[in-house]
Amino acid sequence: MRGLREVPRTVWLLACGTFVNMVVSVSFAYTFLYLTGPRGLGSGQAGLLSGVAGAGLVAGNFTGGWYGDRFGHRRVLLVGAAVSGLVLAAVPLLPTPLLFAALPLSQYAAGVQRAANSALVAVIVPEGARRQAFAVVRAAANGGFTLGPVLGALVATRFSYDWLYVAEGLGSVGLAGWTARVVPARGAAGRGRAGRVERGGVWAALRARPAVLVLLPAILVIDVVYRQQYSTFSLFLADHGMDARVYGALLAINGGVLLCLELPVAVVLRRRSPLRIVGCGLLLVGGGYGVLLVGAGEGAAVVMMGLLTVGEVLYKTTATAYVADQAPGHVLGRFQSLYAGVSISGVVLAAPLGGVLYGAAPGVLWPVCAGLGVLAGGAVLLAGGRTGGPVSAAAEVTRPRRPYPSRPRGAAPSAPLGAAPPDPPSA
Repeated sequence: MRGLREVPRTVWLLACGTFVNMVVSVSFAYTFLYLTGPRGLGSGQAGLLSGVAGAGLVAGNFTGGWYGDRFGHRRVLLVGAAVSGLVLAAVPLLPTPLLFAALPLSQYAAGVQRAANSALVAVIVPEGARRQAFAVVRAAANGGFTLGPVLGALVATRFSYDWLYVAEGLGSVGLAGWTARVVPARGAAGRGRAGRVERGGVWAALRARPAVLVLLPAILVIDVVYRQQYSTFSLFLADHGMDARVYGALLAINGGVLLCLELPVAVVLRRRSPLRIVGCGLLLVGGGYGVLLVGAGEGAAVVMMGLLTVGEVLYKTTATAYVADQAPGHVLGRFQSLYAGVSISGVVLAAPLGGVLYGAAPGVLWPVCAGLGVLAGGAVLLAGGRTGGPVSAAAEVTRPRRPYPSRPRGAAPSAPLGAAPPDPPSA
C-alpha cells in the first residue's frame, strides 16, 4: 500500500522487535494463577498484589514521557526495558514477600517503556504518516500477543510458571538491545530547537489545545468501558449459560479482526478527520455494550464483540497519532505519556468499578457502559467540529518535519531524535 511506504524503515524494525517481545510477554495473564498456585498466596493477597502491580503499570505510563522529555526517549526506553526485564527474570529466585516490591517495580518500568515507545515513534515519523506507523507497531504487538498466551499455557503446564517470567524478562532485555541497535543514539535528548519555538509547560500547551483536553478524559472513560470485556463480561456470559469456550472464541474474534483490519483501516482513513474517526469509534464501543440490552445469547455476544472491536480499530491508533500531531516539540513526551496513562487506566479501574456495579445491579451495568460510550464519543465529535482542523498552528511549527532516515550505524540523523514504539493489545 502506498500509505505504508511512508512509514520509515526504523519503525518496521522496531515493530519486528515488538512482535518477538510480545510473544513472550504473557506473564500478566497467569500472574493470579502463579500467586495462588506455586506461591501459595490466598486469593485476597493475590488480588492485592495484582492490583498494586497494575497501578505501577499505569503510573509508569503517566510518568515515562516526563523522563523522556528531560533525558531522551530512546534512553528512557532502554532503561525501562532493561529494568523491567531484569526484575522479571529474577522473580523465580525471589522470596514471596519480595514480590510485593518486585512486581510493581517491573510493571512501573514497563509502563515507562511503553510511554517512551510511543514518544519515539512520534519523533521518528512526520505528520501524515503517524497513523500508519502506530498501526504497524500495534499490528506487530497484536500478532505477538495472539501467539503468546497459547505458548505460555504450554510452558506453564508442561514446565513451570517460573519460565514465563524468565522468558518475558529476557524478551524485554532483548527489546532494549534491539532498539539500541536499530535506533542510533545521536540527536536531541528530548529538548531541542523545536522546544524553543513554543514556551511554557505541558498544561499551557494543553490549554491551547482544547480538543486534546476533551479527548483525554473521553479516552479514560472509554477504556474503563472497553475493558469490561476482560472482567464483568465473562461473568455475564457465565450467568447466561455460556462457558469459557464461548468467551475464548469471542476474544479470538477480537484478536482476528484487529489483525485483519487495523493496519488497512489506518491507511485508508489516514486523510480523514482524526477526531471524527475517534468519536465514531467510541460510539461503536458504547453501542457494542448496548447490544447486550437486546439479548443475552451467543448471537448478541458476537455482535457486541464485533462492534467493540471495530470501535477499537477506529479509535486507538487514530487517537494516539492525533495526540502526537498536536504536541509541541518540547512536551511531546509528556503529551504521549498523558495519553498512554489514560488509555490504560482501565487496567486498574475497570474490574473494581464494573464488579461493584454488576454485583449490586447486574441489569444496570450495560446501560451505563453504553451511555458512557455515547457521551464520550459525542464529546469528541463535538470537539472535532469546533476545532475546524486536525492540527493547531502551534503544533504545526514545533514538530519534526521529515522522517528519520535509514542510515548506517554511526551516521548522523537528519531529524531530531531523542528519545521511542508500541502499544500492546492491553492498551
